[in-house]
Amino acid sequence: MSLIFALLVVMFGATGSLLLIIKNLYYICQPSEVLIFAGDRSTVSDGRQVGYRLVKGGSSIRKPLLEKTFRMELTNMIIELRVSNAYSKGGIPLRVEGVANIKIAGEEPAIHNAIERLLGKTRQEVEKIARETLEGNLRGVLATLTPEQVNEDKMAFVRSLLDEADDDLAQLGLILDNLQIQNISDDVGYLNSIGRKQRADLLRDARIAEAEAKAQSALQAAENLKRTSLRQIEAKMATTRADADRRLQNALSQRQAAISEAEAEIAAEVARTEAELAVQRERRNQVEQQLQADVIAPAAAACQQAQARAKGDAASIVEDGRARAEGIRELATTWKAAGDHAREIFLFQKLEALLVNLVATVPDVEVENITVIDPGGGSSATKLVSFMEQLKQTTGLDLTQTVQSLGQANLPAAPLVPPPSAHPDPGSKS
Repeated sequence: MSLIFALLVVMFGATGSLLLIIKNLYYICQPSEVLIFAGDRSTVSDGRQVGYRLVKGGSSIRKPLLEKTFRMELTNMIIELRVSNAYSKGGIPLRVEGVANIKIAGEEPAIHNAIERLLGKTRQEVEKIARETLEGNLRGVLATLTPEQVNEDKMAFVRSLLDEADDDLAQLGLILDNLQIQNISDDVGYLNSIGRKQRADLLRDARIAEAEAKAQSALQAAENLKRTSLRQIEAKMATTRADADRRLQNALSQRQAAISEAEAEIAAEVARTEAELAVQRERRNQVEQQLQADVIAPAAAACQQAQARAKGDAASIVEDGRARAEGIRELATTWKAAGDHAREIFLFQKLEALLVNLVATVPDVEVENITVIDPGGGSSATKLVSFMEQLKQTTGLDLTQTVQSLGQANLPAAPLVPPPSAHPDPGSKS
C-alpha cells in the first residue's frame, strides 16, 4: 500500500514538474506582440546573422539554459505634441499642438532596428523617445515654412512633417501612422494680425462677391427677361407662321379642290363632248354614207353618164363639124365654079330649110291661103330681097339676122365671106 502511494506521489510530482517545465518553456505570441528568443543565432531576411529569433502571431518553446525570452508590444501609442517657441521662417516664434499615432514596426527589416534600440525599454520610455524625435522634426519643418504657410495649408505642413519624420522614426524601428495638427498660435499676435487681415480681405472679397453676385443676378435677370421676351416673340412668330401656313394650306386645299372640281367638270364635259363627238362622227359617217348612197353615187353616176353623153355629143358634134366643114369646102369649090350667080344659087338652095325653121318657131296657125306678091320685075335676087322684106313686115321675123345667128352658132371654122352687097348673106349658116 505504501508502495502504491509512493508511486502515485512520484507520478503526481513528475506530472507537476512536467507541467511546470512546459509552462516555463512554452510561449504563445499574441497578434499584437512579437516574441524575441535571444541566445541562439539566426539569419534574417537581408542575410545578416543576429543573436535572436523572432516569433510573431504563433507559439514556440524556449530552449532551456540557451535562450531568454522577451516580449515587445506592437499596439498603437498616442503621443501628444506640444512645441513652444518654435521659430518659423522669418523669425516668428510659434506654438504648435498636435497628436501622433505611433507603433513599433512589426515587419522586417524595421523590426530589427526596434529590437536593437528599444528592446527592454518600457512603453513610457518608447513614447518619450518618439515624442522627442517628432518635436525635433516639427521644429525643423517649422523653420522652413512661414507662419502664413503653416496656418493656411496645414495639410502641406503635415505632409512635410511626415516626410521629415519617417526616416528618423524608421531608424528607431517606429512607424508614424497618423499625425494631426490641432492648434497653431504665437505669443506676439502675428497670426491674429494675419487673421484680421484675412478677415478684412475676406470681408472685402465677400462684399465684392456680393456686389458681383448682385450684378450677375441683375445681368442674369435681364438676360432671362431677354430670353423670355425672345422666346415669347419666337412663339408668337411660330404661331403666326403656323396660322399663315394653315391658311395657306387651306387656300391651297380649296384651290386644289376647286381645280379638281373644275378638272372633273371639264373632264366630264370633255367626256360628254367626246361621246357626242363620237355620236356626231357616227352621224356624220352615216350622213356621209347616206349622202354617198343618195347623192354622191347618183351624182357620180350622172356625171359619168353626162361625161359619156358629152363625149358622145362631142363626137357627134366633131363628126358633124367635120361633115359641115367638108360641105363648106365643097360649097366653096362649087361657089367658085358658079361664078357671079353663085350667091343666088346658094340662097335658093337654103331657102327651103330656112323656111322650115322659121315655121317651127311660129305657133300652129290655120292658114287658109298664101298670097304671093309679085314685085313686077327685077332679078331673082331682087325678088328674094323683096320677099324677105315683106316677110319681116308681116311676121316681124328678120330672115337675114336669123340666118347670120344660125351661121355663127353652128360653124366652128371661119365662115365663107360673100361678095359685098346691100344685105347680109343668109347662107352663112353651116
